Amino acid sequence: MTASEPWLHWHDRLHRQLLLKPTLLPRGTTLLLALSGGQDSMALLGLLRDLRKHHHWTLQLWHGDHGWHPGSACVSKDLAKWCAQEALPLRVSRSTAEITGGEAAARAWRYSELSQYAQQLNQTCASSNSCTVVTAHTASDRAETLLMQLSRGTDLAGLGSLRQSRPLQANASNGPRLVRPLLDFTREETAAICQDLQLPVWHDPSNSDLRIERNRIRLELLPVLESLHAGCSRRMALLSERISQVHDTQNALVDLSLQSINSPGNGLQRPPLQALAPDPRRTLLQRWLQQRGVRSLQARQLEELSRAIGPQQPPGERHLSSGHRLHWCRNWVQLNNRD
Repeated sequence: MTASEPWLHWHDRLHRQLLLKPTLLPRGTTLLLALSGGQDSMALLGLLRDLRKHHHWTLQLWHGDHGWHPGSACVSKDLAKWCAQEALPLRVSRSTAEITGGEAAARAWRYSELSQYAQQLNQTCASSNSCTVVTAHTASDRAETLLMQLSRGTDLAGLGSLRQSRPLQANASNGPRLVRPLLDFTREETAAICQDLQLPVWHDPSNSDLRIERNRIRLELLPVLESLHAGCSRRMALLSERISQVHDTQNALVDLSLQSINSPGNGLQRPPLQALAPDPRRTLLQRWLQQRGVRSLQARQLEELSRAIGPQQPPGERHLSSGHRLHWCRNWVQLNNRD
C-alpha cells in the first residue's frame, strides 16, 4: 500500500474473509458497487478501492436517485464530483417516475437498474468472470431484517433471507450475482471505517422517517435490545446465517426425498406421501410445488392441500391461484396448467 492507501485492520479483516471464501469476489472480477453515499456503502467503497490491486478487480460504481427528498439531486451531483476527483467511474440513474410502494418498490427499481448495467458491463469487460453486483448490507441490516420477518410470521426462508450471495434477480439464476461482503461488520464499524479512511458521507433524511418500518426497528427497538443484551445485533445476524444454512440443508434433504417418490409424468407417488406425518408431507408438497412455479400459496391453503392428499382421503383436485390445477387419484399426485 502507498502512503495514501493505509493498510488498516479493516482492510486485513475483509481481505482475510475473501481469502477464506475465494468464490465470493473472485480475482479479476468486475465489481459493480451500489453506492448510496451513506456510511455503509462509502465504507465498502473505501475497502474495495484499497484492496482491488491485491485481487485484480475492476471497480464500477452506480448510484440511484429515487427523488424521494428535495436534496437528492444535490447528493447525486456532489457524489459524482467526489468520484471524479478520486478517478472512480460512477453511473447515476434517476427515476423517471414517482416510486410508490415504499422500500420494496424502491429496491425493485434499484435491482432492475443494476441488472441492466451489469449486463452492459458483461458485454464490454475483458474479464472472463461475469460482473458481480455488490451492496453494503451489514450485520445490523441482517438483525433488522430478522426482526421484521419474525414479527410478520415468516418461514425459514424469510428469517434467513439476507444472504451473503444470491442471484440479483430471484428468477434469473444465469444473471448477475449479488454479493454482500460486509455482513460480518456492524453499522458502528462502518462509521469507524469512514472516519479512519477519511471518507465523506451523505445522509439520507428518509432514514430518519419513523413511518418506515425498518427505521423504527433501527432507531427505537434495537437500541432497547442492545441496552438489555449488548451485542445482540451481531448475534441475531449470526442466527440469520445459521437459519439460512438450516434452510439450505432442509431443501437438499427434501429434494433427495422427492427423487425417491417421483412418478411418471413428473408427478408424485401418493402412497409414500400418505405414509408421512403431516409436517414432513406438507414440507415435501411445498417444495415440489415451488419447483414447478407455484410460489404464492398461503400457509392455510398449503395445510388444506396436504391434508386432502393424506391418508383416508378420496381423489380430488384443486385450482390454484397460480393458474395450475393440482389433482390426485389413488396412486398419483399431478400438477397441470389450468386449461
